[in-house]
Amino acid sequence: MNFHRSILANGLNVITVPMPSFESATVMIMVGAGSRYETKLNNGISHFLEHMAFKGTKNRPSALAISTLIDGIGGEFNAFTGKETTGYYIKSSSNHIDLCMDVLSDMLCNSLFDEKEIEKEKGVILEEINLYEDTPARKIGDVYENLLYKDTPMGWDIAGEKDVIKKIQRQDFINYMSSLYSADNIVIVVAGGIDSGKTKELVEKYFGKMAKFNTLRYTKVVENQTKPDMLIKEKKTEQVHVSIGIRTIPLDHQDRYPLSILASILGGGMSSRLFHQVREKRGLAYYVRSSSEHYQDCGSLVSVAGVDPKRAEEAVAVILEQYHGISNFKFPISNEEIKKAKEFVKGHLVLELEDSRSVAGFFGSQALLEKKIDKPEEVLEKIKNVTLDQVEKVAKKYFVEEGLNLAIIGNFTDGQRFEKLLRF
Repeated sequence: MNFHRSILANGLNVITVPMPSFESATVMIMVGAGSRYETKLNNGISHFLEHMAFKGTKNRPSALAISTLIDGIGGEFNAFTGKETTGYYIKSSSNHIDLCMDVLSDMLCNSLFDEKEIEKEKGVILEEINLYEDTPARKIGDVYENLLYKDTPMGWDIAGEKDVIKKIQRQDFINYMSSLYSADNIVIVVAGGIDSGKTKELVEKYFGKMAKFNTLRYTKVVENQTKPDMLIKEKKTEQVHVSIGIRTIPLDHQDRYPLSILASILGGGMSSRLFHQVREKRGLAYYVRSSSEHYQDCGSLVSVAGVDPKRAEEAVAVILEQYHGISNFKFPISNEEIKKAKEFVKGHLVLELEDSRSVAGFFGSQALLEKKIDKPEEVLEKIKNVTLDQVEKVAKKYFVEEGLNLAIIGNFTDGQRFEKLLRF
């Protein structure tokens, strides 16, 4: 899959990914802005801003005007907010990318931030926070990262705190955009049935006059954990949700791909070790999975599960037993497991990239967060080249007692029963 990258005079990055067999295309704006750039006084504004972008512009003064236009071309539009990036996209028939860019540039440069709309949207955001609170299988990830990164922007919820959301005003959005939404902190990615030359001309037309300025820098994560740690969020639930992980490495580290294979062996799919040991063999959980997550300056390999409250300790013990057993070769990894895990990871990437929206996100996030952009085939090659020896080494290196972290959502007031399990 080939791509073309260029930089406009104002520093804005443009990436085009022609996919000749596609009749559709995705126009995506990705900004190097997210919740890790927030303060106590505006926590949640990155996510709130994403909502407000769809609430009216100078040229299209209402949410209905924007949605009617996109619905009228049979398109779909949405946005997403993370800790390090925010994205806005429209996916449509490829003959409508001119309109898509027009709308997205209007949202980015001319949002009204109408005070009445802000007040109405506060209610929507508060209900979204309530939704997360009432969905422990989603919330457990936030609790785990709060455990890892404590009371820092990296440890705060992306959706924000209710009391802070209620106080956000129009000027807060303007100030926030003026600190991060610089042209050279933005990537425009267009993927699908497009002509790269014509597409770049359209990007120049709609985004070429955006201002460039110095942007905020994030505070780096300081990791000084010396012993196992735990955080319990007390909540009455029918199912206990646990997240058990270890600290690892940032995005650009050489251990990234061996760790992704290790995570797949542990909890990638229904034939993985944890699925077999926790669910199939013992009936302790409905879901159990593992993943290797990375930011620009930190990372974690983590396993999550929804388990029977009466057997939560057993579930935690089984997961930790697999961690320790792999790292000390009590439960050695076989060549067959390595082969299967690599095919699992590669297969999921290939399936994901059959969609132009995913392709745009694949290239955009690399352009913002990484030193180099790898094509999908280069990533697949890196996965293919992971060896058994590399996976064994990262397991031994990172599965250490002092790096263990356990987050729990459940009806527990005291964690002593779990503390004694956090040992290797």
